Amino acid sequence: MQTHRTMMGFRRDQSALRGKRIERQLLRRVAAMAKPYRLLIVGFLVAVIADNFLGIVPALLFRALLDDLTKFSSSHLTGSALSDLKASTAHSILVLTLILVAVALGDALLGLVQRWFSARIGEGLIYEMRVRLFDHVQRMPISFFTRTQTGALNSRLNNDVIGAQQAVTNTLGTVVSNFINIVITLIVMLQLEWRLTLLTLVVLPFFIFPARRIGRHLQVITREGFQLNASMNNTIIERFNVAGALVVKLFGKHDRESDQFSERAGRVRDIGVQSAMYSTVLV
Repeated sequence: MQTHRTMMGFRRDQSALRGKRIERQLLRRVAAMAKPYRLLIVGFLVAVIADNFLGIVPALLFRALLDDLTKFSSSHLTGSALSDLKASTAHSILVLTLILVAVALGDALLGLVQRWFSARIGEGLIYEMRVRLFDHVQRMPISFFTRTQTGALNSRLNNDVIGAQQAVTNTLGTVVSNFINIVITLIVMLQLEWRLTLLTLVVLPFFIFPARRIGRHLQVITREGFQLNASMNNTIIERFNVAGALVVKLFGKHDRESDQFSERAGRVRDIGVQSAMYSTVLV
């Protein structure tokens, strides 16, 4: 019966999500929560943008390196002219190699900077959300606690806030990084071959529309995963305390309890696999 009610709740949540979009009020709440970290977020975005611009440098350097090698191998010079070309080519290769090493070190440094900003923002948001949620729950009337599962509240405090934090750090960084990559790639492709660039833009919508459908489905199963984790957490808290263990041993059926928990854990496993595959397709 409890499993049936849980599944009915999942269906109601899924139907409630259909046709829904992110509301402006929610965006304002997110912006208000992130406001104390605005300088850190700006620094994080600057590091992401700089890392993306730096990431295109090796391709340009390898191109210049291949041009120098091709020029040297195809030359028909002899004597002192050949020696001068060889020295010039060797010097160019040395300079390009040193620049590549510097770019690699700079990329590693920017990666550390991004990670530092991301950790500061993420852990700060987790702290803020947990403290606010704990304070809000404590101020609720007694009737709230009679109809709310303790495990669900515990899951919100420990698990769901991490998902919200990732939306601000990982998702924001990924969106900005992908946008910069697209802009840089289009600029370089236009300079190299504009006809190939136009052909790429023509087929781009065929990738965008499936990605939007996958994104909506990913939203639904992610929400279901949160609900299932909350339900399992509630079952653990209720069954593993003294009162709950006594009730199960006196009136319950151990096999039924194990089957219900196994069903929810199995669905969480399946959702994890689906989310991983959908995320891979989107990337």
